[in-house]
Amino acid sequence: MKKVALGIDIGGTNTAIGVVDQAGDVLSKTSIPTPKDGNVDNYIKSIAETVRELLNGLKDLVECQGIGIGAPNANYYSGNIEYAPNLAFKGIVPLVNLLKEAIPEFKVIALTNDANAAAMGEMIYGGAKGMKNFVMYTLGTGVGSGIIVNGELVYGHDGFAGECGHTMLIPGGRSCGCGINGHLESYCSAGGMKRTAFELLAYYNATDSLLANKTFNELESKDIYDAAVKGDKIALEVFRVTGDYLARGIADTIHHTSPEAVFIFGGPTAAGEILFNPIRESLEKYLLPIFKGKQQAQILPSKLKLGDAAIVGASSLVWKELENNA
Repeated sequence: MKKVALGIDIGGTNTAIGVVDQAGDVLSKTSIPTPKDGNVDNYIKSIAETVRELLNGLKDLVECQGIGIGAPNANYYSGNIEYAPNLAFKGIVPLVNLLKEAIPEFKVIALTNDANAAAMGEMIYGGAKGMKNFVMYTLGTGVGSGIIVNGELVYGHDGFAGECGHTMLIPGGRSCGCGINGHLESYCSAGGMKRTAFELLAYYNATDSLLANKTFNELESKDIYDAAVKGDKIALEVFRVTGDYLARGIADTIHHTSPEAVFIFGGPTAAGEILFNPIRESLEKYLLPIFKGKQQAQILPSKLKLGDAAIVGASSLVWKELENNA
């Protein structure tokens, strides 16, 4: 039988659950709603039922080794989700212990935050195979990150290390979802790019831009990408400015951890060199002399498949746990 792991990605709206083999291929997947009412007991029952249904569909074909879970504000050490701002659950939810009670047949159940799960997935299945020191930046609704040092995720003393998205970029700058002004996330997330677009439209009075007729609520990051591909000057400038902002944050990360590579994951990376060229060009300005030159080629797009990356990344926690406990 094929050895597999279950990956669970807990999002604000939906929870994706999939069966992943050791090559990182998703054999079966589904999703359930993440509850809006904060009812944890019903949610745990729903996860347990869905997990069993998925595995029953592959009965006699696979041998499941455990469950890996990626979630916002997830603490690897405690197995808890703690005060997640975009989930309806209140306070601290002992997710791992609750799942162990609901589905005791699984010896390995591991939890970490979604960006850490993506970094682990990159190391097990993606472009970081064989690397022991690298960083993953995830661009989406927020800016997340996972830091790998000497082949291990950096959790810090309390389980919450590695929040590169909350690096102070511009003191007193834009408000961030965390409540502090000026963080990298408020400039380089999908919402941050939208805010940059409107600042540039106003600054250049760019009424001829493809973005000019969109209201703030209508504009999406994909609209910026589509316009940039068509050569729209404002959209291209959004990517240039965003790349420069990212380069500032990445330079700090390189100074702190001296990684082999920095991988970038998320929707904006579909723009390819429209995003990556400004990052690499700006990075040189912000690096200490001892880092100049040798890091430029190591700003890399993730090799995880965007649609399945969250499930695959979460599942990779199982293989790491088994390796650590061998």
